Amino acid sequence: MKQVEIYCKTQIQFTNILWGTSLLEISRDLDIKLENKVCGAIVNNQVRELSFCLVKPKRIEFFDFTHPDGRRLYIRSLIFVLYAAVKETFPEVSLKIQNGISNGYFFELNGLGREITDSDIFTIVQEMKSLIRQDIPFVKKRMQTTEVIELLRQQGLVDKAQLFEQQGNLFSSLYFINNLANYFYGHLLPSTGYILNFGLISYFDGLLLQVPKPKNFDKLHKLVERNKLFGIFQEQKDWAEILNVSTIGNLNNFTINNHSGDVLKISEALHEKKIAEIANMIHKLDGDLKIVLVSGPSASGKTTFSKRLGVQLAVNGLRPYLISLDDYFVDRELTPIDEFGEYDFESIDAIDIDYFNKHLLELLDGKEIELPGFDFQLGRRTASGRKLKLMPADILVVEGIHGMNPGLLTKIERKYTFNIFISALTQISFDEHTHISTADNRLLRRIIRDSKYRGYSASETIKRWPSVQGRREKHISLPGKCRCNV
Repeated sequence: MKQVEIYCKTQIQFTNILWGTSLLEISRDLDIKLENKVCGAIVNNQVRELSFCLVKPKRIEFFDFTHPDGRRLYIRSLIFVLYAAVKETFPEVSLKIQNGISNGYFFELNGLGREITDSDIFTIVQEMKSLIRQDIPFVKKRMQTTEVIELLRQQGLVDKAQLFEQQGNLFSSLYFINNLANYFYGHLLPSTGYILNFGLISYFDGLLLQVPKPKNFDKLHKLVERNKLFGIFQEQKDWAEILNVSTIGNLNNFTINNHSGDVLKISEALHEKKIAEIANMIHKLDGDLKIVLVSGPSASGKTTFSKRLGVQLAVNGLRPYLISLDDYFVDRELTPIDEFGEYDFESIDAIDIDYFNKHLLELLDGKEIELPGFDFQLGRRTASGRKLKLMPADILVVEGIHGMNPGLLTKIERKYTFNIFISALTQISFDEHTHISTADNRLLRRIIRDSKYRGYSASETIKRWPSVQGRREKHISLPGKCRCNV
């Protein structure tokens, strides 16, 4: 039999395998031991599911649920099991994943015709557990695309069918649990038996699918109430209905019919309307208000939003001046270092707090200051040459990830401030069961920003992203500690 040489990075060894051996078989033959069950592998820098067979020499690194791609495989597979359970218990009901929220995934049961009861939840959970106990393989089948489209339409998955139709491929792949088909734009686990922990609870007018903690698989993420954010998501859903672009397929249709410009115009108008409402709120407060703080995670659109808010404030008779907290970064050698020895730009200690507060106090006292600049390539504060002195109708718009951090304004009274939190939420989903992650959206935005304005390549930005996300949780997500007007 023909053999193939591979290098297993997980065990730091070369080994020979039989031609056509699957990753699952290799993981068992090499007795791969990870913190949790092996979910998949990175083969020559590409994520592969365990059914993938090797016919050429490869470099392999196995991963489990603690790895980001392992979690993605797990969540996709879990959603498929949820769909199969709902299909079995409520055949006429359609499952619609709306968004990720409260450390889980919110979904609705469309067509149920009544409120969801505890009995409904119990029935669905028991069916999911039954499917898991049976350890049913997730089978990937290559089929003619016309057959794929017909099968998906028969199951009521019209959004998925629409996307396959628009791709124009002769052949496509589908995943199956027994005779039930689905597709998730990524790999799945080998079988339902790999799903060992999940939760399902009532949440507003739908249900919340809970998933395990990345570093403690035996425990589910703690439920964190996000009432205000849920309201924003509902408003976002209304916008998508106004635009008729709740899915990628809908958006593609506008493009195919040369009406994409209409979508952009309406989207811009809705966004501008929201900003105008906020500007009106600020104007009505009047009085001592002098500082508007715009905060949000990395690449959420703080700078663009602040500029647009400035225009609307001007419409209300105020004269806005935009200040970026990034210009108050300490010099590179003073930047905090994280536990991995990397610069922690997301830490509030990366900002010269004393210098920033000194400038604000001087401005509120009617004095003139020179605003700083910052050279990101050199890692040095620079002189901008921009002078600023506040007049009665002037207002500062300060944008930065720490705009709502209690440690930012150490010497400024709250009566002078108005807080706004923004994030790049996405109202479009791929289809019924695949929402577009806000974090993925922000990563794309950051890649473009870093390339255009900060001299970083896409690979450098992607390499930094896991630590940026980790620092967001550490430094920015402060439930109960931050106060926000809108």
